[in-house]
Amino acid sequence: MLSGVAMMPHGNDVLDPKDEKTKRLTETLKEIGRTFSGAEAYVLVSPHNVRMSSHLGVIMAEHLVSWLGFAGVELPGEYETDRELAGRIYEKAKAEGIPVVDINFAALSGEYSRFPLTWGELIPLHFLEKRPLVLVTPARKVPRETLVRFGEVLAGVLEDYERKVALIISADHGHAHDPNGPYGYAPESKEYDELVMGLIREDRLEELLNIDEELIRKALPDSYWQLLIMLGALRKVPMELKGTAYACPSYFGMGAALYVRP
Repeated sequence: MLSGVAMMPHGNDVLDPKDEKTKRLTETLKEIGRTFSGAEAYVLVSPHNVRMSSHLGVIMAEHLVSWLGFAGVELPGEYETDRELAGRIYEKAKAEGIPVVDINFAALSGEYSRFPLTWGELIPLHFLEKRPLVLVTPARKVPRETLVRFGEVLAGVLEDYERKVALIISADHGHAHDPNGPYGYAPESKEYDELVMGLIREDRLEELLNIDEELIRKALPDSYWQLLIMLGALRKVPMELKGTAYACPSYFGMGAALYVRP
């Protein structure tokens, strides 16, 4: 059963918040962790793992191992893949004609079936109790409607699963808020962040599909594609929004949203 859905950021600032907005964001992440404490597994959709241009990836490796932090911040840990659930997600998506691939490394199973985790997964996982998980990676050249459809298929698989599963959408927003940041300044980052967080707060997620491609390109988010998957999941299994938070303590915006079953 799909027990809940959460959008969670993956910026280091939430680990040691300095300003009030980031502190509120961190408290929201802790609330997500408490809410999902009854989950028996997670599906985590991350933009910072294996990168593909035109396919979605489902990681089948048995062991998921901390490997790559961000800006010197390391979060150690090893997680196990729920391989039964990963297989069901892959097979159902493939049967539906979605461009999906199953990904493993070194060995098909056992000690040497291992795959790296990055800050895109480790920071959200930091706020969650340790559980088996399935790691999914989106691709930016997959058509919008296909990403939404994958979200619908994913939610359907989770609804039919025997265990309680929480869906985690790892996402940061615009990356050009600061002229001194690595991507410089673009007003579209603020515009995008305000638009996306407004659509979430006002229960207007369907309008994600109408966001102009040029705005997305200039805003430099790494959230849009994962949010389309979230839209599909919530289409399939409607949920109530319990809370949101947003902060922009550096050059990129971070948001959180928690959805629970009514």
